Amino acid sequence: MTHPVVLKTSQLILAGDIQGAETALATIADTDGDQALVEVLDHVAPKDLLAVMRGFDGSRQSVVNMLVTPEQFARAVVLETRYRDETHAALHGMMNAVLYRDEDMTAEYLEAIGEIEGGYEVLTNYFAERDDELLDFAMTGVFSEDHRSDGWHESKSISWLNEKIDEIDEALHEGNSITSSRPKVSRSEISDRDWAETAWVLRYELPDIFEQVVITLRDRLLQRMEALEDTEVQAGKPAKSGTSAGTAASGDEESAL
Repeated sequence: MTHPVVLKTSQLILAGDIQGAETALATIADTDGDQALVEVLDHVAPKDLLAVMRGFDGSRQSVVNMLVTPEQFARAVVLETRYRDETHAALHGMMNAVLYRDEDMTAEYLEAIGEIEGGYEVLTNYFAERDDELLDFAMTGVFSEDHRSDGWHESKSISWLNEKIDEIDEALHEGNSITSSRPKVSRSEISDRDWAETAWVLRYELPDIFEQVVITLRDRLLQRMEALEDTEVQAGKPAKSGTSAGTAASGDEESAL
């Protein structure tokens, strides 16, 4: 039999009362204990669980974010693309709130996301505002200073994108330098409970998942480059030669770039 609070939560979310839904779930922990809420969350639809969690971040915590298990979180977070948030700001804040509630479990949550269908896309979206710095870290093992400016995506030319794709391909296929190198900086040195620490954990504790995130970002760069080439052709300009080889991500997928 479905727990009454599960039905109540769904009804409140449909009515647009996210705070009320969170309060209804939190009441379970208050009256019956944390484990009781964890068990109830197993029966909450992932889309409803996501609706509740994405309204909270490190500055505004929810008991749901504090108790959700890695598997429950992964099932919910892969639905984030439904919100079509181009900045992925809510995703970023929500993930940080969960990933860093207990730093000893950060890798466990990231692994659960990486192992579920759509997880690589979610992790890549998490780095949406830091993709250039993430690639620098992947290539060099160190974090560069933030050099992003307004209009960053638009400022990257076809030739720059082509060179970056070639650089990624070389690192991926020649010696696998992205995942085989030892850390040049320790986790404690870059600990920010944010994107940089997440990137470090992925690279050095979950290298296979990190490599897939880099590949996903590489495919998005290729998609962006091909879109720019199409724009130039439509504008009557000759397409530039030297397009990097590789399979582009599906045209039906939304680019984060």
